[in-house]
Amino acid sequence: MKKHALSILAYVAASFAVQALSHFVLFAGHYAAIGFARHDPIFALGIGSMLIQGTMISLMFARTDWAGTTLGRAVVFSLMCGAILVSYEGMAEAAKYAVPDIAAWIGVETLSGAVQFALAGIGLGLAHGARIRSRSVLL
Repeated sequence: MKKHALSILAYVAASFAVQALSHFVLFAGHYAAIGFARHDPIFALGIGSMLIQGTMISLMFARTDWAGTTLGRAVVFSLMCGAILVSYEGMAEAAKYAVPDIAAWIGVETLSGAVQFALAGIGLGLAHGARIRSRSVLL
C-alpha cells in the first residue's frame, strides 16, 4: 500500500508541477487563446483526475514484470501510459475543437505530457523499488 501511496503522490506532484508551469507560465498565451478554456479552472476536478490516473498507473505497473526492476522501465511504462492520454489531448482535441494553431497545440501538449509522464515514471519507479542499472538506463 505504501508503494501505491508514494506513486500516487509522485504522479500528482509531477502532473501538477508540469501542467501548472505549462498552463500558467510557459505557455500562458497559448492557453489564453483557447476560446473554450475556463478563466477560473476548477482545481478540485484536476486533482481528482490526477488521483485516478496516478492510482491506475501504480496498480497497472505493480502487475507487470517490470515493477521493482529498473528506473528506466518505470519511466518507459509511464510514458506508454502517457501516450494514451497525450494522444487524445494533443490530437483528438485538436480535431474536435477550434484550437488557434493545430501544430502548436500538438507540440505544447506532447512536450508537456512527455515531461509530465517521464517525471511521474521516476517517482513510480522509486516508489516501487526500482534500481538504476549502470549500463542501460532503459532496460
